[in-house]
Amino acid sequence: MIQLDAVQTVAFGGLTLFAGYALCRMIPVLRRYNLPEPVVGGLLVALLVWWAHSRDTTLFELDTSLKVPLMIAFFTTLGINASVRLLRISGRQVLTFLIIASLFAVLQNLIGIGVAKTFGLHPMFGVLAGSATLTGGPATGMAFAPLFEKAGLHGAETLAITAAMAGIICGGVFGGPVITVLLQRLKVRTPAGGGDGEAPPDESIIVRFPNESAREFDSLKSIVVLLGAMWVGAWVSQGFGALGLTLPAYIGAMLVGAVIRNVDDYTGLIKLSVPTTDLIGNICLALFLAVALMDLKLWELAGMGIPLLVNLVIQVAAVALFAVPIFYLMGRDYDAAVMGGGFIGFMLGTTANAMAVMRRLVQRYGMAPRAFLVAPLVGAFFIDFINALIITGFLNFWPA
Repeated sequence: MIQLDAVQTVAFGGLTLFAGYALCRMIPVLRRYNLPEPVVGGLLVALLVWWAHSRDTTLFELDTSLKVPLMIAFFTTLGINASVRLLRISGRQVLTFLIIASLFAVLQNLIGIGVAKTFGLHPMFGVLAGSATLTGGPATGMAFAPLFEKAGLHGAETLAITAAMAGIICGGVFGGPVITVLLQRLKVRTPAGGGDGEAPPDESIIVRFPNESAREFDSLKSIVVLLGAMWVGAWVSQGFGALGLTLPAYIGAMLVGAVIRNVDDYTGLIKLSVPTTDLIGNICLALFLAVALMDLKLWELAGMGIPLLVNLVIQVAAVALFAVPIFYLMGRDYDAAVMGGGFIGFMLGTTANAMAVMRRLVQRYGMAPRAFLVAPLVGAFFIDFINALIITGFLNFWPA
């Protein structure tokens, strides 16, 4: 058996991450359905561990002590990028879309709890297989898994990643066809000549640095602010714990990050860069997922397969039906329909899923600039923040 210390474990996670990238490039179906590279690589190692376990063999022992700091760092960057000022961009529509997504996240948990009770499972099975992994994706599910374990749900990490992967696949598969049917049934007018142009670029804010020195200084600011938010956030989390609230380790840091961002927006003292912070967060997320998945115990999933499948079928049906009210509430036009596709994408997986679904639609029917502004803002910046609070509420206040 090989024993790895904390740094060696993260280094192994990096190698696993590159293996995931290689597999996604070699196997088109993985790329087509937007499966995250860290998840693909980490699952490969987890499957090897499962195979060894079935033969009473332990391949290696990992020191995952850096897993939590990496996870906290990622969610702190979400807080730092959660600028209230962004709500002013197409403000009413962004806010409306966020409210709809938040309400649906609550519905996902209620559906999951109903399925859990039907099969005689712990009610928190429904929350973990609901918004924690469908709206939240692999990162949120894995981050909350220890709290679900503490609440009495065994095998939470394995359940989290399985439910998240299934959701991502379904979001990629069903998003486009559902909106295509909606466009045809409601006879929505689409842009003339759509399908000949290229997909629009990601609507992320782009910053061009004047030189290498400025880029380095900008990165340094983001890293120092990130570490400071994690430092102060640890005290905030301790304060919540003293009040008897069950919260994930990152909540305090994420809240502190959000305060820093919005104070900076108002004063302009730090001038934090969204792309730089986002890049740092994505790196931390990739390494966190790779390390977490390498330590996964897939054999703990036994007995959860049928409830997971039933839950997923109902969740997919619900999100598909929800595309109709989104169409009417968001403007009753082509852009509103494309937003519905994005909604299906990130409510069953990730923002990358949403972008992929919307790109497929505009390649066929034409550009939808408003959709590419509203959906990514909600999916990338705000819904993860709100969803963390929703999950925390269910963990603390739903009767056991």
